[in-house]
Amino acid sequence: MVTVQALFDAGAHFALTRARRHPSASPFIYATKDRTDIFDLEETSSCLERARSFVRSLAGRPLLFVGGKHEVSDIVKMAALRAGAPYVAGRWIGGTLTNFKNVRKRIDRLQSLMDERERGALEKYTKRERLLIDREIDELLVRFGGLQSLTEFPAALVVVDTRHENTAVREARQLGIPVVGLSSSDCDFSLVKYPIPANDTSVKSVRLVCDEIAEAYLEGKKVKSQ
Repeated sequence: MVTVQALFDAGAHFALTRARRHPSASPFIYATKDRTDIFDLEETSSCLERARSFVRSLAGRPLLFVGGKHEVSDIVKMAALRAGAPYVAGRWIGGTLTNFKNVRKRIDRLQSLMDERERGALEKYTKRERLLIDREIDELLVRFGGLQSLTEFPAALVVVDTRHENTAVREARQLGIPVVGLSSSDCDFSLVKYPIPANDTSVKSVRLVCDEIAEAYLEGKKVKSQ
């Protein structure tokens, strides 16, 4: 279990101003200091451990990491790569889950074009045509590059800032996909099955939580392979 001290050192206890608090966050607030809410890190530690146990139980089934805020996107991407999991570390494309069949077609198109380019099969096209294909590949990579390994619905989502990623959370709920959500005090905790109340902007806080979730996922994979 992640200790309260480790969470404190990462700045996980800092929430937002009391005026921005969502009512559902109240049970996780320890105090308010200088108008800023402070999370109860005992609650945070317990919630993180519940989330870790759930992710471990997935036993390698697809886990999708989501976090497009510029200050956390690289952390989310690195945690997903470490876990060998798909990710969205940029803008969530509406319909990524609810219209997954068509999204998967775009991913297949990306993979096909990249395979052709790697084999040198694009040499048959004119210079201008190759330029247009390269641009298409770049655009598809930005939109869907992190989803190339996702061939079926994810078993769960790990979302950093569930308020910012509300479209992803809403699509997951519509499809009955559980969400593990790192959420600050402005988020609606009732929308998330496994909330982790903590600072969702601090680099140290986000990295700590993402690394813990990635490690739990790897542990579940290891158990399955034994």
